Amino acid sequence: MLRFVVRRLLVAAVTLAVISLVTFGLFFAVPSSPAKVMCGKNCTAADIAQVERRLGIDQPLPRQYTEFVKGVFVGRTYGEGDFRQDCPAPCLGYSFRNNQPVTTIIVQRAPVTFSIVLGGAVLWLTLGVSLGMVSALRRGTALDRAAIGVTLAGASMQVYFFGLILLYLLVYATGLLPFPSYTPLTENPVRWAVGLLLPWMTLGFLNSALYARLARAQMLETLSEDFVRTARAKGLSARQVHTRHALRAAVTPIVTIAGLDIGTSLGGTFITETIFGLQGLGKATVEAVQFLNLPVVMATVLLAAVFIVVANIVVDVLYAVIDPRVRLS
Repeated sequence: MLRFVVRRLLVAAVTLAVISLVTFGLFFAVPSSPAKVMCGKNCTAADIAQVERRLGIDQPLPRQYTEFVKGVFVGRTYGEGDFRQDCPAPCLGYSFRNNQPVTTIIVQRAPVTFSIVLGGAVLWLTLGVSLGMVSALRRGTALDRAAIGVTLAGASMQVYFFGLILLYLLVYATGLLPFPSYTPLTENPVRWAVGLLLPWMTLGFLNSALYARLARAQMLETLSEDFVRTARAKGLSARQVHTRHALRAAVTPIVTIAGLDIGTSLGGTFITETIFGLQGLGKATVEAVQFLNLPVVMATVLLAAVFIVVANIVVDVLYAVIDPRVRLS
């Protein structure tokens, strides 16, 4: 098991190194003048040169990338004289538009996105998997048809549509819930949960549709396998057959989809954050794109890649726990 995990970590490290190189190239090597892009249309040649000096992009590209990687591990300094700014490790860049290290922006915004995604993931996994399993076990009944109808409705809706409907019904029309807001969990857990309930409900209902359909299909396929019939022939109860044997085999593909969905969402749920006015990583990325704040855009892209790679590692480890045969691959 240890060798399996170490091998996956080495692959992840190489993947992240390649991603960082490609991302850096897209933002600072492909544009003919990254400083001009960030500075805007009305900047003079002196303004552009000043931006280049402050960000250190007046150096050769190999040195720029080396300094960027060095900053991630030990920090670095941007600018000189009165414009000197220290960026402690892990330094993902410095935003002179915000006048602060990009890491500071990420640290301020990440808890909002983490709270939205993790709470929503609990809802969509619990609702989706439960609905799919019950639907499979009651195949052909009214409950099965109702579950299929609910999943089709969820799969056909978009976040910006369903979120606005919930916002109107539960906040403006009835006043059952307050307008979504973020309160740190450590400050007030109740206000934290109440303030994020609408985003959780939105993501939970829409994403659960996919998991319900997938869980139903996998459960139906697993229930027809020989090992399930053997378990029934041995006299095991229906509960033991369904939970100990069928569910464990059916949940493997769901683990894969869940890991990738959570990893992708942690990179920024910008539509959800925009609808409910929450200042998370997604909203920070949108603002950075609007104002051509390349250091912030590059950092959020890299962070999203890190989340996806980490999610893949977690999925691989869970696979090895659920199915020991995976360790041999």
